[in-house]
Parts: sequence; structure tokens; C-alpha cells
Amino acid sequence: MKRIIRLLFLFAILMVMISADNHHPVIFIIGDSTAAEKRDFQNNPERGWGMVLQGFFTEDVTVSNHAVNGRSSKSFIDEGRWQKVLDEIKPGDYVVIQFGHNDSKPSPDRHTDPGTTFDANLERFVTEARAKGATPILMSPVARRCFYNVVDTVTEDEALRNVAYGDEKINSDTLVDTHGKYRLSAANVARKLNVAYVDANAITTKIEQQYGIQGSRYLHMWLKPGECAAIPDGRKDNTHYNIYGARVVAGALADAIGEVIPELKPYIRHYDSVVSTQGRGNHLTLQEAINALHPGRTYKMLVIDGKWPTPKIPKGVKVEIDKYSSVEIQ
Repeated sequence: MKRIIRLLFLFAILMVMISADNHHPVIFIIGDSTAAEKRDFQNNPERGWGMVLQGFFTEDVTVSNHAVNGRSSKSFIDEGRWQKVLDEIKPGDYVVIQFGHNDSKPSPDRHTDPGTTFDANLERFVTEARAKGATPILMSPVARRCFYNVVDTVTEDEALRNVAYGDEKINSDTLVDTHGKYRLSAANVARKLNVAYVDANAITTKIEQQYGIQGSRYLHMWLKPGECAAIPDGRKDNTHYNIYGARVVAGALADAIGEVIPELKPYIRHYDSVVSTQGRGNHLTLQEAINALHPGRTYKMLVIDGKWPTPKIPKGVKVEIDKYSSVEIQ
């Protein structure tokens, strides 16, 4: 009997080890609207960079995006959202931590101060993630598109969704920082606790400036009246990304993650088109993605999800299609 119990015990240990070896790492994202999942993605082109990050990884890595519109590091904890993430984390996972846009807001349910309460919340995320066996990755907040050097640093990001398309104030050739000391907290905590760090603010500032004053509008929710049926009056939003902008930023941040976490680098991929029925790419259907291609070059396409009929490929169009194992193309 003792021998049987011993064998069962050893078998149980073996099963646990096998399960651990088969665990595909998960990249959890906690943050605000710049990274968040978006509703009505079939009609509204707004995307968070975290929403489309999956399209830059093979299916060996799962992106689990818990970023939510309007949250600060404080409200994310107080609402129990961080605890829900902690409950899901397994050893070998990763946690991307990016706040700052809403921590500067004056409302007491969200406000924190850089150097004290904001840093303390970041340290809590790091310490508790490590206690669950995960690797934390701190990120500075992404840059706002601002070429005006008199800035209200506590502008309500969520309210920007209601600003109709129109002229903007411009008096600077270079991007103006709107985050102040909040931009520095993630780096300071990373040094203090020896944490992987991605300077998303510097990366996105460079992107905004490369696109220029006018071109950078095409990264954001700048819509002319009548351009989008879901937003008939148009919009002038320099904080939140459209589909194109979210993918530009997500691709750059994926590469940056690969640099600070070398074991993730082999799983990073870049595609011209990503198809996802859940809005995690730049096309919702396979045929729509094919129809957007033009003759003259070979395109690389990834299909993340769905069941699709064999697409009709126009004459002269060349495309290499990769797909996740759950995808069916008949």
C-alpha cells in the first residue's frame, strides 16, 4: 500500500512538472486607455496598443490585456482589477505595467504623486507580480501628440473623445511633453528594484516626431465629419490611437520588450496584415485583408482567429499567409 501511495505521489509530481513545462507564457498588460481593449470595434476604429499586441507574437505567447479606459495606478488597485490579474498569473508569465496618463488627474479616486504614491503603486505591482513567479516589465506612459508649448497637463483624456474635428493650436516644431515627472517614475522604480524597463514615452515621442505635425494625426483618432458613421461629427483626439497608430506603437513596443526580455524575442513577428474577428489586427475578415493588397510586392499576413472560406486573391497579388493553429481556412 505504501508503495502504491509513493508511486501516486511521484506521478502527481511528474504531472505538475509536465504541466509547468507545457505552460505557454502569458503577457499580462495593466494600464489605461492608451493600451486598453475597445468596445464596438466593428464600427469604431479606436484601438489600444495592448489590444493589437497579440498580432506581433506567435501563438506560443498569449497576450492578456487588462488595461482599462480612465484608470490610474490607484483606481486600478482600488477597483480590485489588480487582484484579478494576480489571481491569473502563473510562474513564467510576464506583466507589463504602464500608467501615468490618469495619475495626474485631480480627482481623489485617481490622483497619485510622482516620487511618492505613484512610485509606491508601481513598486507594489512589481513586488506582487514577482511573488507569483512572474517577470514585471515597467513602461513609461506613451506620449500625447502635442505641438503646443502651453499645455494643460491634467486634460481629461476620456473627454477628448467628444472634441469635434477642427483646427488645432501649434507653436512648436517638436513634440511637447505633457507628463512631467510622471514620465520618470517607471524608470526610477525600475532602477531601484532592478526591473526590466521600456521607455515607451521616448519610443512614441520619436514616432510622433518622425510622422511630423500633420502626419502624426494619422496615428490618432482624428476623423473628419462623415468619415466614420459611428462618429458622425468627427473627432480631434491626440491621446488615443486608431487602428493604424495602435499597430505602429504595438510593433515598436513589442521590439522593445524583446530587447529587455531576450527569451521573448524569438516569438516576435511583424506582418503587413493581421486578421482578427476580435479587432486585434488591422482587418476583421480574411477577404477584406486580401482586397486591401496591391500587385508589385509579396505581403506577409497573419490570421489569428476565425473560420474562413478560401479567399479570392486578385491577379498579380502575392501573399504569404500564416495562421494560428485554431484557424480554419477551407
